[in-house]
Amino acid sequence: MTRALIINGYSDEPTCFNVPPYVGKYPRYIAGAIWAAEKGADVVYRTIDDFRSSRIRAAEVDGKFDLVVFIVGMTVPGKYVGGEIASAEEIVSIVSQLDKVKTNVLAGPAARFGFGLEGGRTTRIIREPFDIVCRGDDEAVVYAFLRGEKVNGYEKTPRGSPLLHEFAVRGAGIVSQMDTSYLLAEIETYRGCPRAVSGFCSFCSEISKGLPDFRPVEHVVAEVAALAARGVHAFRLGDQPDLFAYMGEGAGKVEYPTPNPEAIEKLFCGVRAAAPNLTVLHIDNVNPGTVALHPEESLDVAKIIAKYDTPGDIAAFGLESLDPTVIKSNNLKVGFEDGLRAVEIINRAGSWREGRSLPKLLPGLNFIGGLKGETKETFKINYRFLEELLERRLLVRRINLRQVMPLPGTRMQETGDRLVRRHSRDFASFKHKVRENIDHRMLSFIAPVGTVIRRARTEYAEMGITFLRPLGSYPLLVGVPAPLEMRKYYDLKVVGWGRRSITGVPSDVDINSADRKLLEVLPGIGKRNIVKLLARRPVKSSADFIDEADARKRLEDFLSPEG
Repeated sequence: MTRALIINGYSDEPTCFNVPPYVGKYPRYIAGAIWAAEKGADVVYRTIDDFRSSRIRAAEVDGKFDLVVFIVGMTVPGKYVGGEIASAEEIVSIVSQLDKVKTNVLAGPAARFGFGLEGGRTTRIIREPFDIVCRGDDEAVVYAFLRGEKVNGYEKTPRGSPLLHEFAVRGAGIVSQMDTSYLLAEIETYRGCPRAVSGFCSFCSEISKGLPDFRPVEHVVAEVAALAARGVHAFRLGDQPDLFAYMGEGAGKVEYPTPNPEAIEKLFCGVRAAAPNLTVLHIDNVNPGTVALHPEESLDVAKIIAKYDTPGDIAAFGLESLDPTVIKSNNLKVGFEDGLRAVEIINRAGSWREGRSLPKLLPGLNFIGGLKGETKETFKINYRFLEELLERRLLVRRINLRQVMPLPGTRMQETGDRLVRRHSRDFASFKHKVRENIDHRMLSFIAPVGTVIRRARTEYAEMGITFLRPLGSYPLLVGVPAPLEMRKYYDLKVVGWGRRSITGVPSDVDINSADRKLLEVLPGIGKRNIVKLLARRPVKSSADFIDEADARKRLEDFLSPEG
């Protein structure tokens, strides 16, 4: 019987996020491939954090497993609350101690593009310590190897094939070794990018995946059902470059396929039926070019998604830059006016709320610094775009500002990090202005006082503030000025905003027992009234300690049950 160990060193790509509390396709598909090759195989799942904390040591692994698969890599730079992507040094250190393991496999983005360190820096290619490096589809390579086939590392599994379907459904079993109470499964709907016909964006790692290769709706739904049966209740249909192009007309022939509302409806209705107790259903990538070029069909698709998803959902737009020169030099998607149009269409479909919830579906914006053609004027153009959004009251749920990672095999490899270094101060200034002048106001529009954030989990505490996040796409970080029990869930109400986070209090806050620091942030009370409240508690109503009618109304509206 084969004994296999999957070590998740975490990964981040444009179309796949695999950092806790997310679990991407890699560990699930690879586990499924092992079980498909050998039904009785013993498959153990561990993470790089298990090694960092010494919950497991390399010496305990050596000689006890026939196969060890390392999943790791970053092609999209980011900062993560849930975990830090493993470095090359960490992975190599573990491999070097596995003298008695028969086969070590490198999987994930690091196998194809090298180990990423951070935005603006090239990746580091490492092959030497590994017996197999998966440059193709990781699950296909592992499956072929276990079946005794001669592998070259480039093996592929078509996304619509029965074999991939078997990997996905069988592999759902690996989540039994994870904490499913705080787990969001990233679901793949298709691989490849429609823009392959025009040569991709200059920096994009999707270039290795070719034209769109769709998974049938029935396959996606069956995988969700298998995960739900094992306790997963949070899902994101995020593993694709453009969800609006799923089963789109002309995919593989045209750069911007016409969206297929019927397929999207079938997909989301099927997911809801497969996981009737789900708590999160979100999406990720949407091409703003698709939305701008096909406004009617895109509006229909967005309305369907907003019908079935859960509040706080994000359609992540890869704008990258609105500078015409940068757009042309890097084969980007939309210009200034088309970008505004795409944002407006998603707002029309998804800016509504269920009671006091966050808006159902809003755009998220991605900008990238260091692209070919970039000048100082580029940052001014991009900032003007964000100012225009505020002037028009067009909402965007979050704004990501990154620096390009020049990956092997992409056109940006030729430019490298030259422009990143040249414009480092301009990028830093742009980022500071966005965080100071745009994010705070946008958050106040998206999450006004009294907005309810449901099932936020305590993550960490510092300087008397407890920080929580709900599961979901790019979840808001909420700071509560009071000690709360760790790893517990709370419904919160918004009382204020920072640059990229919000301040909240538990939605069931009781003014007769709450700590003074919580009382200080409640609307309508004020410092003078807090003294009166503390002296007179317990009180029957706000009239017992607040004289001003307007202040009483603000507090009573805030404390009232959700409408």
